[in-house]
Amino acid sequence: MSSRLAEFREFRERMNQRIFEQKDVVVNRFFSLDGQAYKAGALDEKTKEIAGLSASLVLRCDDCIAYHVIRCKEVGATDAEIWEVLGIGLVVGGSIVIPHLRRAVALLDEINGAKATERS
Repeated sequence: MSSRLAEFREFRERMNQRIFEQKDVVVNRFFSLDGQAYKAGALDEKTKEIAGLSASLVLRCDDCIAYHVIRCKEVGATDAEIWEVLGIGLVVGGSIVIPHLRRAVALLDEINGAKATERS
């Protein structure tokens, strides 16, 4: 697994476990709400992850962007769909989004490279 992808997943898992160990009601409820928001409803999971990616770009949250790029690929978003979302995020967010766009594309390339390696 590529380094940024592996590091992101390892850190997220480790810190989520640490956070959940505190058994804080507010924090746990927020995490639950976040998880529930992305489950299929009137919109399917892919559409919700795409919306999450676009919002994360505009808000310039690298962790959120990484999470949603990963989830978009996991729920079947094509690279073409992701590129359109990246374009929307850039137009809405403006040039300040460019560094975040670069990191999103680098991660997408890592994911695609890891998938190509897994198939070989």
